[in-house]
Amino acid sequence: MDGGGKRVYPVEPHLTSAQLLLKRSFDILVCLVLFPLAFVLGLLIALAIKLDSAGPILYKQGRIGKHGKPFTMYKFRSMRKDAEELRKTLSEMNEAAGPIFKIKNDPRITRVGAILRKTSMDELPQILNVLKGNMSLVGPRPPLPDEVEQYNDYQFGRLAVTPGITCIWQVEGRSNIGFDKWVELDLEYIRRQSFWLDLVLLLRTVRAVIKGTGAC
Repeated sequence: MDGGGKRVYPVEPHLTSAQLLLKRSFDILVCLVLFPLAFVLGLLIALAIKLDSAGPILYKQGRIGKHGKPFTMYKFRSMRKDAEELRKTLSEMNEAAGPIFKIKNDPRITRVGAILRKTSMDELPQILNVLKGNMSLVGPRPPLPDEVEQYNDYQFGRLAVTPGITCIWQVEGRSNIGFDKWVELDLEYIRRQSFWLDLVLLLRTVRAVIKGTGAC
């Protein structure tokens, strides 16, 4: 932070008010167009989750958004209902470096959950987050509160913009990329952020989802 208490980010956002309005308008338009299909698909996914394992259909999780502001993120549940409790017993199996927790063959993931994650369909409810305004279609993925507690000032820089459903990390390998590289990719996005870059990343995300690149 500077002497006045204002946080100084390693890469400062550069979009003008008009560009931010365009980005927000595009987010809303795309979500409204996709919503009918997402609703029908969501009903089928909800039925599959309910038949596969006990627990809620939607998973609500506290995440950290722009400038460190907390919000609730929605996902389709892909893990056992006691996943958070089990995480404490699996800490030694963590395969990721840095303040993130990743296990390639996570024993907490359900049968339906494995399919949802492979196809990224577990992220579908985040359309609601985009419509509410605490997420965008494109932006750095929102971290967990306990992860942010371990961030240094440089890593906190990825929270300089509104988090998103997809970003450069998703199309460059997702879980196959280490945390330090992940931060660098997010800062690269903030540095290059534009409407056209968002369009390119959305198209590349569709291709990555079809190929299952880096899915976990």
